Amino acid sequence: MVATAATDGGAVSFDLQPLEPILEEFKGRKDAVIPILQRAQDVYGYLPREIIYYISKRTRIPVSRLFGVATFYAQFRLTRRGRHLIRLCDGTACHVRGAKKSLEALEKAMSLKPGQTSPDYKYTLDIVYCLGSCGLAPVALVNDKVVGRLLPDSLVERLGKLE
Repeated sequence: MVATAATDGGAVSFDLQPLEPILEEFKGRKDAVIPILQRAQDVYGYLPREIIYYISKRTRIPVSRLFGVATFYAQFRLTRRGRHLIRLCDGTACHVRGAKKSLEALEKAMSLKPGQTSPDYKYTLDIVYCLGSCGLAPVALVNDKVVGRLLPDSLVERLGKLE
């Protein structure tokens, strides 16, 4: 089973088979919206519109309820993210110690602004306001790995080495 979606870059197909065990596990449970969406996002990396419609069809949970939950909770993503997630901290300690310079370097070198994903889906940049590593400020989380005492050029260089 395959679902197809039209995008700016052409049609994208989604294999629906990985969803079947998830939907079977929660069959008949209208209270399982969050775990179903979490597991679906684990499979696809985000919640494509076609997947939400398919979940609705199979579970008989209204599309409006699925989208309501997916847009309410910050853990859910409705757009595709890059392979490498960069979370740049701009909390007080990081801000004072130059996080803005790292942001400017990323914007200049990669044409990447906060909240955006690069056109090749290699990077997604998010700004966060505390990573709990103030002693290492300025700090970023790159693919869930803390990178501290950032220098703008070294961050750009590090990201350039990621595949």
